[in-house]
Amino acid sequence: MTYGIRRREFIAGIGAGLIASPAIVRAQGQPVVIRAGALKLIHSIAPYFYEQFVPAGYKIEVLPFETPTECKNAVVTKSVDFGAFGIAAALLGAAAGEPVVVIASTCNRGMAIIAKKDAGIAAIKDLKGKRVAVFPGTTQEVFFLERLRMEGMTIKDVEPVRVSFSEMHIALSRGDIDAYVGAEPGPGVSLSSGIGTLVEYPYSTAMGSLNMVFGTHRDVIAEKPDLVRVMLGIHQRATDFASKNKDAMVAMASSKLGQKKEAIEASVPNVELTWKLEAKQIEQSKIYADHMLALKQIKRLPDFSTFIDTSFVDAVKPT
Repeated sequence: MTYGIRRREFIAGIGAGLIASPAIVRAQGQPVVIRAGALKLIHSIAPYFYEQFVPAGYKIEVLPFETPTECKNAVVTKSVDFGAFGIAAALLGAAAGEPVVVIASTCNRGMAIIAKKDAGIAAIKDLKGKRVAVFPGTTQEVFFLERLRMEGMTIKDVEPVRVSFSEMHIALSRGDIDAYVGAEPGPGVSLSSGIGTLVEYPYSTAMGSLNMVFGTHRDVIAEKPDLVRVMLGIHQRATDFASKNKDAMVAMASSKLGQKKEAIEASVPNVELTWKLEAKQIEQSKIYADHMLALKQIKRLPDFSTFIDTSFVDAVKPT
């Protein structure tokens, strides 16, 4: 089945209410190419639906990245125009003075702490002395450190092992680690295969279920605001479509991520796709930044008046 949209509806502004400006459409009928970065994770699946919602005069190119930092760096270096990455990567960049600006959300939830089945690990405290895979500089790391603190523990109480998200399930299967702090669909793969067991979804902190954001370079906002509006319209429609059509979301994730349908289906309940950037998420972002500062992951707090720009999201009309 083809999930699409009539382009004249988009231009008419139905749903997003965003009309392409002739000022940014190239001459001689050549489409404006928009480059968007995405992660190889199910909570970054919305970009793979972008093509279905691109208005006439534009062409979308989705570039996959292995880590949040790589995608954020692509935005900073203008290798891509827009990107979806974790709030941690965004804050690390902004605190270091990089011109990255968060303009929308991408996904909440999507995290899980998974242990090897029958390892006797049923709660955070059971991780003491265990080999736990954690990828540095990620949203998951900050959530895990806060959960340890809440349980009266620190990272010194476990044996942290640096493993990328895509390798965590494999490492658990081989017995290289006892548990991991992962990102979907990894946890779904571990649970559906029977290799792993859920320790917890780490959403009990003051940071809630904050996870992935949607960002761009400060120059893009200043020089191409019409392009930002068009991209937000695409992002909104693709996100809403994927979140409302779970079968399509599962099929796309299985195709793009190379995972079995059963694993993706196990991941979907732990994924909340969203484009809205509201006061709650902004407050959680500030709490998150405070944690990063306390952990000395950043040397100073970013200027939130320039780091987060909600003006484009606020202008989107509800569907």
